Amino acid sequence: MMQITQFRKLKIVAVGLVCLCTAFINGQTPIKVWMIGDSTMCDYESSRAPLTGWGMPFAGFFTADVELNNRAKGGRSTRTFIAEKRWSNVSDSLSKGDYVLIQFGHNDAAKGEKYKERYTSVADYKTNLARFIKESRAKNAIPVLITPVSRLSFDKSDHAKETHTEYTAAVYEVAKAYDVPLIDLDRDSRAMYEKMGPLAAKKLFMQLEPGVHPNYPEGKKDNTHFNEFGARKIAQLVLSEMKKQQLDLCNYIVQPKATKK
Repeated sequence: MMQITQFRKLKIVAVGLVCLCTAFINGQTPIKVWMIGDSTMCDYESSRAPLTGWGMPFAGFFTADVELNNRAKGGRSTRTFIAEKRWSNVSDSLSKGDYVLIQFGHNDAAKGEKYKERYTSVADYKTNLARFIKESRAKNAIPVLITPVSRLSFDKSDHAKETHTEYTAAVYEVAKAYDVPLIDLDRDSRAMYEKMGPLAAKKLFMQLEPGVHPNYPEGKKDNTHFNEFGARKIAQLVLSEMKKQQLDLCNYIVQPKATKK
């Protein structure tokens, strides 16, 4: 009888340990992906649909093990993102193993008087990117640099024009200096536009005729920002490049279910 009682006690302890281990595994901390950038990446409320930042469909590519925090904000350059303490709010929250996807350039390059508060020289742009990298690594997070996505612009020969030459080159220089993964979204987006051609490529952008969409009754002619279709295509370019570079984050991409024959 004594042996049976002890056996039962051991069995209860064993079951308890199994349950504890299972709870620990199921309750493991998700991998966090922080996204910092501008309006081409950020989230939008439904009242502005079909306007879509590529970070919105990007979130759907991953399993529940990945938690995306899209902190990109329209109209921000590297300088204003730092000045408004948007970066410090992210850096203070970083943990070991987090990813930080960094895509700026559109507003940094805005030299016009209307956008002078956003403008950041190439030299300062590089300094700010370096700060994002160093402060991410100080928290054992993994920074990933992304060149600014290209605007829609074609020359007379129907070749997609480069719209961020200096700033894309600057991203390359910083990536090389700090040995950081680099996704050239500028190059890849231009290649996609050119393959589609000038007319078809407009379907990626906020190009709306008057009266077509209730949120934009007067229409919209925007060669910078994407609609839902365009944002998804851009997000797919980012994901494709991540796979090529074999980033560990790709281990958490949702896999398609096998179809029954």
